[in-house]
Amino acid sequence: MKISIVVAKGENGVIGKENGLPWHLPSDLRHFKKTTSGHHVIMGRKTYESLGKPLPGRTHIVVTRDSSYQMPKSHYVVNTLEEAFNIGKSLGLDKIFVLGGAEIYKISLPHSDEMVITEVKASPDGDTFFPEVDFNKWEEVSREQVLKDEKNEHAHDFVVYKRKKI
Repeated sequence: MKISIVVAKGENGVIGKENGLPWHLPSDLRHFKKTTSGHHVIMGRKTYESLGKPLPGRTHIVVTRDSSYQMPKSHYVVNTLEEAFNIGKSLGLDKIFVLGGAEIYKISLPHSDEMVITEVKASPDGDTFFPEVDFNKWEEVSREQVLKDEKNEHAHDFVVYKRKKI
């Protein structure tokens, strides 16, 4: 099973502010939906709660220490990231997406095979950051540029990185 991190991050590593996104980028939201629809997605409880409800067309696996936490039917609650990965393996999934937050990204990064990063051409204020990445261990395999326009407040690139085989 391939483990793929999906994140939008600023040049300063910011990924969030006050449990939300620090920018307005409709093209990134469309890209995110296209990338993750039809798949299982892993996220922490705070990230899930920032969404307000399950994203349509995706099965959610929420990681939380709260053993009494409840999810709608056909979604999962687990206590560790390892349990989340084991659900994907037991279901025979080809790919599973990790959607954050910061601590979930940090723990999943060593296990990930791919990163789908929206590199936002801005350094906004924020309180949540993507962990440091040793890009010597990753190879860029695709990049698509999106210019700032009347709908997207910042230019950004959709970049896919694959872990190098060592």
